[in-house]
Amino acid sequence: MHTHKRHPSRRRVIGAGALGVAATGAAVVTGSGLLSSASAATFGFTDDGSNYVIDTGASLVFKVGKSTGDLTSLVHKSTEYEGYGGKHSHVESGLGASTVTIAQSGTTILVTVVHGTLKHYYAARSGQNNVYMWTNKADASFTATRYIARIKAGIFPNTGADSWIEASDTIIEAGDVWVRSGGQTHSKHYSGVRVMDYDYVGFTTGSTGLWMVRSNHEKASGGPFYRSLLRHSNDGGVGLYEILHYNQSQTEAERFGLQGPYILGFTDGGAPAASLFARNRDTSWVDGLGIAGWVGAGGRGKVAGVGISGRDTSYAYTVGFANADAQYWASAAASTGAFSCPGMLPGTYTMTVYKGELGVHSDTVTVTAGGTTALHTLAVASDPSSASTIWRIGNWDGTPGEFKNAELMTYAHPSDTRAAAWTGNVVIGSGNEAAAFPCYLWKDVNDGILVYFKLTAAQAAAAHAVRIGVTTAYINGRPQITVNDWVSPIPSPPAQPATRSLTTGSYRGNNHTFVYTVPATAWKTDTGAYNVLKISVVSGSTGSGFLSPGTAFDTVELLA
Repeated sequence: MHTHKRHPSRRRVIGAGALGVAATGAAVVTGSGLLSSASAATFGFTDDGSNYVIDTGASLVFKVGKSTGDLTSLVHKSTEYEGYGGKHSHVESGLGASTVTIAQSGTTILVTVVHGTLKHYYAARSGQNNVYMWTNKADASFTATRYIARIKAGIFPNTGADSWIEASDTIIEAGDVWVRSGGQTHSKHYSGVRVMDYDYVGFTTGSTGLWMVRSNHEKASGGPFYRSLLRHSNDGGVGLYEILHYNQSQTEAERFGLQGPYILGFTDGGAPAASLFARNRDTSWVDGLGIAGWVGAGGRGKVAGVGISGRDTSYAYTVGFANADAQYWASAAASTGAFSCPGMLPGTYTMTVYKGELGVHSDTVTVTAGGTTALHTLAVASDPSSASTIWRIGNWDGTPGEFKNAELMTYAHPSDTRAAAWTGNVVIGSGNEAAAFPCYLWKDVNDGILVYFKLTAAQAAAAHAVRIGVTTAYINGRPQITVNDWVSPIPSPPAQPATRSLTTGSYRGNNHTFVYTVPATAWKTDTGAYNVLKISVVSGSTGSGFLSPGTAFDTVELLA
């Protein structure tokens, strides 16, 4: 019944060059990496009264406000890039009154910003066009969910799904989703990639590139498949984000502690150097700076596994690690399932093996400082795809990737004119059932999708279970089914994120399986007659249109 299609978001994003193909229309670029200078004669800092002025000794001079800790100027090759809308670059929407100090240690300058229990850091290294940053949020006393670099308008092209034109586009949802006259939708939410799929995001003119190289996200939340704000542009300016915690479509509690370094850096138009990526960077130079919460390589450990058995080799497998303090992940080798996850903070973690984005194995693992926790082959024994079925639409991988409109929905609103009709009744055996079946179902849009199928006499003589896998839901939307004249009980809603999801580029919530036991009396006894499965959305909450109760599908199947 099923032909696997590689989920569109599994492509390896190499940064905003590749992201530009999917989200901005910009050309893929390559280059010499972050610029450096052989001479560091001008490296150092001064005080202009209101700001600390840091000269990197390369082509970058930046300023940090002495009273707020905002990044107030970002001059690269004599051009000012920083600031739009009367605001500077900063943690959240600005910390306000803070204690700001500066110190130089050899070839590194460190600015320390203290606001209550929160500490933020900027660092410059001699001869580099980079601003290194860390944010240490110790508790919930301040709402710090991001760092945003605000860049002037008119420097970089305002194109892509995560761009909009306020002067001519129209807001269609919640003040942050826009539609253009041709019907294509745009939003800061529509960068369209998972955390594990990118190392950096940014913009390039072809001769100058400005990039945010992400941290390892160990103190972020949501896991490897989480989608969040990465960047945006409009006629007012450009934003580049490092998300510390974001409550949109969030499945985990906020983590506290030091996150970083993340890097705001310039290039000659090409991609950042791979040595700066979180998985590659050498951070030994940070060890002596006195950054609160910093744990160097010597205080970290590693988990390594020799393989994963019982895999479906049509799918990519990821091994995730999570506890209340940190999160990590590693890709499993396609040939053996072997994996290695270095640089982990000591502690005990829940380890989850994901087939695509579906957890199919779970265990605990303990990491010690300076040690490697070696694991024998992990055996996958809970893949629901192994069940015998009469028919199956889609396959179990924790995503709606095989269903209609699924790829588009990571970077567009469901109302987008590029979306195929959200109706999608299917006939089992007609071919390409999953491609005809809508990835999402809303009470006020396409409620009551029908699946037509026939049974043999032997099959019709027995009870069978219908299983429906979902990946998330909006305002408690969940499926209730009718088979011919039989109506299922209303299932209880599983725990899902309380925020928008289906309209903001995310199908990712808590994977859940609904099981409906259909009695033999429900089936048609005429083997030539079609049985009709009707899937509807029920909820105790109300909404309209694409903000009505809804859910995203992983798989729909009838067990043998």
